[in-house]
Amino acid sequence: MRQRTIVILKIVVWVLALVPLALLIFGATTNSLGADPLANIEHTTGRWVLRLLLVTLAVTPLRRITGWNWLVRFRRMLGLFAFFYACLHLTAYLWFDQNFVWTNVAHDIPKRPFILIGFTAWLLLIPLTATSTAAAIRKLGGKRWNILHRSIYVVAVLGVVHFWWAQKADHSDPLEYAVVLGVLLASRLLLRTHKRRTAAAGSAMIERS
Repeated sequence: MRQRTIVILKIVVWVLALVPLALLIFGATTNSLGADPLANIEHTTGRWVLRLLLVTLAVTPLRRITGWNWLVRFRRMLGLFAFFYACLHLTAYLWFDQNFVWTNVAHDIPKRPFILIGFTAWLLLIPLTATSTAAAIRKLGGKRWNILHRSIYVVAVLGVVHFWWAQKADHSDPLEYAVVLGVLLASRLLLRTHKRRTAAAGSAMIERS
């Protein structure tokens, strides 16, 4: 794919990723966020964290299945937007729920363990975000960088658990995210197994020849 097309697509992805934030701002300024606008902001930002994480995880299996190697050039942007919405989600909780009173946060965690799960996921996103540049890859080395960035699987699982535990009764929404995540993780495992078997078969053919 041409570089110009990649740039255009990146601009499109950038704009689309900002649409949820723009809608929240519009809703806040027009008082159209529903009966509980603060909860709406928290829930919307949280859902978009999960959506962007899942799309980020979908890049590699989709690239390997389709052969569209240019997809990898969007993975960093998607991951950064996931962190951006995670920061908004955390800020909304600290501001709207706790008014930035840290003693209240400390007392809230034992009562609602899903807060701790979500905060842990956010902490794990920090090193991934900080090492998302080409310079960081060169400094860490490809092998160590790949090992570090595999923690995105843990982040995604924690995100789904956080969402599940936050729902008091209806778990239909978090179940959908859990199913999608399960499919993505299974596809990665199958692709990795297929790659190893192909490599082993190729080595065996070389030895026989």
